[in-house]
Amino acid sequence: MKHGLILIDIQNDYFTGGKMALVGMDKAANNAKKLLDKFRKEKLPIFHVQHISKRAGAAFFLPDTEGVKIHESVAPLPNEMIVQKNFPNSFRDTSLLHQLNDANIEEIVICGAMSHMCVDATTRAAFDLGYNCVVIEDACATRNLQHKDKVVEAENVHAAFMAALAVLYAKIVSLNDFKLTVA
Repeated sequence: MKHGLILIDIQNDYFTGGKMALVGMDKAANNAKKLLDKFRKEKLPIFHVQHISKRAGAAFFLPDTEGVKIHESVAPLPNEMIVQKNFPNSFRDTSLLHQLNDANIEEIVICGAMSHMCVDATTRAAFDLGYNCVVIEDACATRNLQHKDKVVEAENVHAAFMAALAVLYAKIVSLNDFKLTVA
């Protein structure tokens, strides 16, 4: 089975000092870097997804800002694909599906941010398109959310979304438990 790695929105605005700093982003990016290194070592296809906000009133990932740039920890090499998106689902109005098909990818390994938004939307879409999906849970990050008068801590948001994806959409594993099988 041919694997492809999708790194979703590991961009400067999600790190400390950015316009939408996430809980645990440094740890997630460090694990994403290790995963990226594995794929580079095996010369397997890598797809960097970069969100560019075009929505009126958007506060982060604004065009032509430092915050929109892919973080240096996972900076793409010249031969690696960058897919720019404007919606949570990395497939919506992008070339991602075409790129995955061109590379004959059967199983997608997914990491990045935010667990409850773009990671979730992309994983569900990939499954619906017929891909086997693996989400590296400790290479993903999110933030605290609020519902009515209750704050839902990022750790609980992340756990809930990983649990929901694990029901049908993806195999959820930690970086240490991930085994990259190369044919």
